[in-house]
Amino acid sequence: MARAPRRDLKSVDGGLERAIPHNLEAEESLLGAMLLSRDAIADALEFCQASDFYKPSHVAIFEALASLHSRGESSDPISVADELRRQDKLETVGGTASLLELQAKTPTIASAARYARIVEEYSLLRKLIRVATEISELSYSVPENVGAVIDMAETLIFEVSQRKSAETLVSIKDVLLKTLDELQAQYEHPDSITGVATGFHELDEILSGLQRSALIIVGARPAMGKTSFALGIATQVATRANLPVLIFSLEMSHIELTQRILAAEARVDSRKMRTGNLSEEDWSRISRSLGHLGEAPIYIDDNASVTVLDIRAKARRLKAATGGLGLVVVDYLQLMSGGFRSESRQVEVSEISRGLKLLARELEVPVLALSQLSRGLEMRQDKRPALADLRESGCIAGSSKVCLANGETISIGALERLWGLGETKVLSMNSNGDLVSSPISDVRFSGFKETTRLELLSGRYIDATLNHRFFTRRGWKMLWQLNDQDEVAVYPTTRQSTQARGRQGDHQGDMTRTVYSYVADDSQGGPTSRGGLAVLLRSGGDCNIESLSSDLSEDIEASVESNPLFLGDDLSFEPVVAARSMGLSSTYDIVVPATSNFIANEIVVHNSLEQDADVVMFIYRDEVYNAESQDKGIAEIIVTKHRSGPTGVARLSFLESYTKFANMARGPGNQ
Repeated sequence: MARAPRRDLKSVDGGLERAIPHNLEAEESLLGAMLLSRDAIADALEFCQASDFYKPSHVAIFEALASLHSRGESSDPISVADELRRQDKLETVGGTASLLELQAKTPTIASAARYARIVEEYSLLRKLIRVATEISELSYSVPENVGAVIDMAETLIFEVSQRKSAETLVSIKDVLLKTLDELQAQYEHPDSITGVATGFHELDEILSGLQRSALIIVGARPAMGKTSFALGIATQVATRANLPVLIFSLEMSHIELTQRILAAEARVDSRKMRTGNLSEEDWSRISRSLGHLGEAPIYIDDNASVTVLDIRAKARRLKAATGGLGLVVVDYLQLMSGGFRSESRQVEVSEISRGLKLLARELEVPVLALSQLSRGLEMRQDKRPALADLRESGCIAGSSKVCLANGETISIGALERLWGLGETKVLSMNSNGDLVSSPISDVRFSGFKETTRLELLSGRYIDATLNHRFFTRRGWKMLWQLNDQDEVAVYPTTRQSTQARGRQGDHQGDMTRTVYSYVADDSQGGPTSRGGLAVLLRSGGDCNIESLSSDLSEDIEASVESNPLFLGDDLSFEPVVAARSMGLSSTYDIVVPATSNFIANEIVVHNSLEQDADVVMFIYRDEVYNAESQDKGIAEIIVTKHRSGPTGVARLSFLESYTKFANMARGPGNQ
């Protein structure tokens, strides 16, 4: 592809301005490749940002593609057109036809990375021109402090150079450990460890190791040792299992992090390490550990503004370079940027959580994400954390009525006060869309948060935080993602069901058209949207399968039989009509381990931040709160959610001077 810049000649004071560097052919080829391939999107995101595109319509298309990709949704032209339509930008980019044209004109998707580099390079040239112009203007102004202008010029140039996709991974040393080390680790834990061993025996007994494709959230209040715990696991994975580990540190530099790893491994007082007040014995221990750690495949990225898309791109690249990846660590969740504009920080953190789960599944690697906890637990007498203490988690208002398994309803606030007196079961939706009875494992007050009222056609409503999820025809969506084109799952009572059917009667004339559009128009969501047909056909309208063409009826019947998002006879979908802010409200959340959802105000709602996590565990050290604690030097690792196994508590020793967690002595051979 020719790389000569296109020429935009503009009149400036009677003369001609020199051409602004850009390459529309590269931009079009890249966008076309992204419309054809998810791999091409990953290549593009590794090099480009929306601002790198010269043509405004290309900026809008790239943003739509990146948004769909970050949510794990399809990025074909119809889906991108739908995304642009929701943003009122479809006409400005030339309509669906322009997207199809981009797709058709793409020379080859195999060169997507090359196209992306071309787009990035021209963007950098334009930024350099802008910076050079700014520096020139500053110089012509004849400033009093020339040194300050030079410093500003250096800063501006540095900002441009930092934008270049430079390698920020720092390798301790890219040398594999001997095969014997891995064999020995497997020998020490025969059969019981099916994932990546953490090195903590009691924890591995509960989890059977960290499973591939799992998102593991580790929560704790400050000073509990989140980072030390994660570094201990990372070092174990790299040195014992000989698997590459990628650590994203948003709080500490790679130097600080490496010092902590070294202090823990050498068992040297971390304060001595910081001050340099080391004894001969300390130096001897450090020397021995340097050789050991120097061969560990640990990689550290200390970019404080890293986004989920950055993490996915770097993790993918590292896995390709090393031939495997044993663990990804993110320290910590609340410091991350979503890389996109969001309605609230709660929404942004939820999207980050979702993005990390997609990363774990895509690369088949466990992702260990550290998380801060709400200050609310400090007010409780028992300060052991629970799921509802995760910060920025989605919640619903305390006045919301929860449907119990016996048919009664109770406000979630009252349920929190009664919970614990005996087993409590609620109504929830299983993976087949059927209504089932499920026990709850926790009900917690989540604090006072901004809530929004979601209103449905029948008059049903619920107040929730913007990042709380609701089940729609296209799967789970956060409240902020819903609009008047969406319908959410509800569990109607007899009275309200009658009212709802009466209102649906006004639309029965359009029922056949609705069915046709769901089957034939993939812009409605493809196979997922077809799941709503079962409800449409049960709704009592004139539309039925027999009244349709034979080909279409077969398509519907096949969809009804195969689609996992169908609702059973007790549940139905109802249109969204409005959403409005309700201000601060007392909020709560319920944990339903079996299904991760429940019925509130007759609406199917999901659990909160932990919904994306396969494992959630918390660190609790009683000595942090109680100076006279009898459990000094002991840490509890509380596993409160384990999607594929048991929960429980693992007790570890905490060696404060080394900031290191270790196994408690249980007999010969244990540390």
